[in-house]
Amino acid sequence: RIVPATRPSGSPDNGIVEDAAVASPARSKPDGTVNQGWIRHHDQFVATAKKGNIDLYMEGDSITDFWGTRFKANWEKNLGGWNPGDFGISGDRTQNLLYRIDNGEFDGVSPKVVVLLVGTNNLASNATYGENSVEDTVKGVAAVVKDIQKHAPQARILLMAIFPRNDPPPKARADINQRIHQANEQIARLADGKTIKYLNINDQLADKEDKLFPGVMGRDNLHPTDKGYQIWADAI
Repeated sequence: RIVPATRPSGSPDNGIVEDAAVASPARSKPDGTVNQGWIRHHDQFVATAKKGNIDLYMEGDSITDFWGTRFKANWEKNLGGWNPGDFGISGDRTQNLLYRIDNGEFDGVSPKVVVLLVGTNNLASNATYGENSVEDTVKGVAAVVKDIQKHAPQARILLMAIFPRNDPPPKARADINQRIHQANEQIARLADGKTIKYLNINDQLADKEDKLFPGVMGRDNLHPTDKGYQIWADAI
């Protein structure tokens, strides 16, 4: 079912706008049709989790997804010794992570650390998904953190700041980095000094005007290159 949320002021009048803190399967059409390819991807992750032996659980969207797939050599070099599991799915928002976590992707695993990066797809829009507000996005991230703690109470959580991006409108409006800053300021408050640590590496990815440094992101100005992933790995 679609749980609607308020569309942010000034955002394009397109796509489904869902409550960022309510679990939802991804959809392929604005009419609410479930994306079966996404479901198959989720099912594969459930099977991976049931096999166990994952100490470092990487959770997120395409930025996490591509690290373990398109940049596998970097992944293995930096994370391979930590029994890592890549549970990122391209296009995911907080709603989708909540659905995946609640439907088996933590069954069978007891990770020592969960690295969470999510929220950029909530703040942007495309033909299927509309934008969430900054406040709703933060509520969504907080809900994911709480859900991870519920399913993996033994794990420490490394909560990443949402990365800067320079991709052009209409997907990312001109104020996207301003909204990312606002969201990150609130996400940082979720750190408790005990089991949740907040990590912001954005000053290594972009300058003070939010212009990406050369070579850290690919041609889409959104997804990290090998250099960008190395910066993330070093910070972890």
